[in-house]
Amino acid sequence: MPGRAGAALVGLGCLAGLAFATAPTASSHGYTDTPISRQKLCANRTVADCGPIQWEPQSVEGLKGFPAAGPADGRICAGGHSEFAQLDDPRGGAWPATRVTSGQSYGFRWQFTANHSTTDFKYYVTKNGWDPTKPLTRAALESQPFLTVAYNGARPAMTTVHQGTMPSGKTGRHMILAVWTINDTQNAFYACSDVEF
Repeated sequence: MPGRAGAALVGLGCLAGLAFATAPTASSHGYTDTPISRQKLCANRTVADCGPIQWEPQSVEGLKGFPAAGPADGRICAGGHSEFAQLDDPRGGAWPATRVTSGQSYGFRWQFTANHSTTDFKYYVTKNGWDPTKPLTRAALESQPFLTVAYNGARPAMTTVHQGTMPSGKTGRHMILAVWTINDTQNAFYACSDVEF
């Protein structure tokens, strides 16, 4: 009888381990929620048909060095991850957009599940004439970030707000790409936020 009970407990332990191993992970790292990013819209279930990113909005991690390196054009919003390809799908330009004002002060907010040693945060915006019905490319972005916040290896707070100014001379629909560059790995985190100036 003790042998059967032990075997049953081992079997239950294996099933529990399998369930844990196949559950979505949520151990890392960060995303923007102001202006709200595509991955957070998926996690909130504001947008449907998002795939696995809905369970791990903090996991859009890719190679650092953007724009010279990093995710390929058309795969930037997903950080180059094919399993998060829904973030690169422009959905006909119909992603919900945050209303913002050109040239106005703004608080860009990140939420972290792991606040890594950080090189910097950079914020890019699309050029005037950008087509929101196409996946994001480097050519669609202004060549320089409109806001850079250096950290020099420091760790951000678990909720961090970067006060900056929205780019001037913008009207209509645009996208803001936020890039969080990690100091002690080869990676960065990417977040695309659709905005309406």
